[in-house]
Amino acid sequence: MSDGRLKLYWATGLVGLAGGYLASLVGWPLPWMVGSLLAIILVRCLTPWQLSEIPGGRKCGQWIIGIGIGLHFTPAVVEQVASNFGLIFCGALITSVSSVVGVWLLRRTGEDRATAFFSSMPGGSGEMVNLGARNGAVLSQVAAAQSLRVLAVVLCVPALFKFLLGNGVPLTHTGSVNWGWLLLICPLGVLLALGWQRLKQPNPWLFGPLLVAAVASVSANLQVALPDGASQIGQWLIGSGLGCHFNRAFFRRAPSFLGRTLIATALTMLIAGLAACVLSVMTNLDLRSLTLGMMPGGIAEMSLTAETLQLSVPLVTALQVMRLLFVLFLAEPLFRHWDKRCD
Repeated sequence: MSDGRLKLYWATGLVGLAGGYLASLVGWPLPWMVGSLLAIILVRCLTPWQLSEIPGGRKCGQWIIGIGIGLHFTPAVVEQVASNFGLIFCGALITSVSSVVGVWLLRRTGEDRATAFFSSMPGGSGEMVNLGARNGAVLSQVAAAQSLRVLAVVLCVPALFKFLLGNGVPLTHTGSVNWGWLLLICPLGVLLALGWQRLKQPNPWLFGPLLVAAVASVSANLQVALPDGASQIGQWLIGSGLGCHFNRAFFRRAPSFLGRTLIATALTMLIAGLAACVLSVMTNLDLRSLTLGMMPGGIAEMSLTAETLQLSVPLVTALQVMRLLFVLFLAEPLFRHWDKRCD
């Protein structure tokens, strides 16, 4: 590794830390993620300094956050989530189906079917690019649309929740640090993540640790939490990694396409919010948790937002995971059926 590249990696971390610290001073929600994300985007867009992603940084951040999310699962909350499985299924289905709005909007403005479809699906960027590649989509546009969707949700949703809806219902998860359990869970999370990655499954560094921590927490009825500062480190690593995907060329690339993607994302978020209101009235579940769970963002980012705003992390995570499963398993068959019918 050259000294220049090494300096850029160090600079990425330092710029991210500076942005996170400034965001924490002004009380921004998810400050260490949003602050580091914005700081790195600004440096990459306003200066010739093209900061590089810290090798393995985002994976490490997801590993930390995955363990933290999993530790929120206890027998009581799993029972509550299971009792609301029908609602979780419906909520995730609504979010997935609402992506039709984006497909329609992009098709109306001239995009081909594959590009419009896989750009609009609320799944992971890597997974949607892979599916788009198999079906003839313009991969640069699919990647740009997916990245911009996550950026918009991460920047807007936590701020809207904190400043418009308050801090939510206090959490019942009040675990203490237990180093014995953490020293068992953390390496097992790495091993499962490596296995998941080898099998080419989505989000291995989030799902692997999350599953290990959740199984341990539920089976032993743990009341364990990560040490102070761990969540902030995870946020900083994830935010710093996300920021390195954006530069001036990204925002100059097909600005009308990016604008339509933002409009589609906003409409999808609006539909999710309205549907969450209806489901909340029908079930008396917390409106904030339902709304956040139905947002078309990343699982790690939305679960972190739930934790920060004292919402139901297991419910939000379950909704996000269910939505991802819908998209991963149904997107390609549905697209091929639609494509065949239109030919």
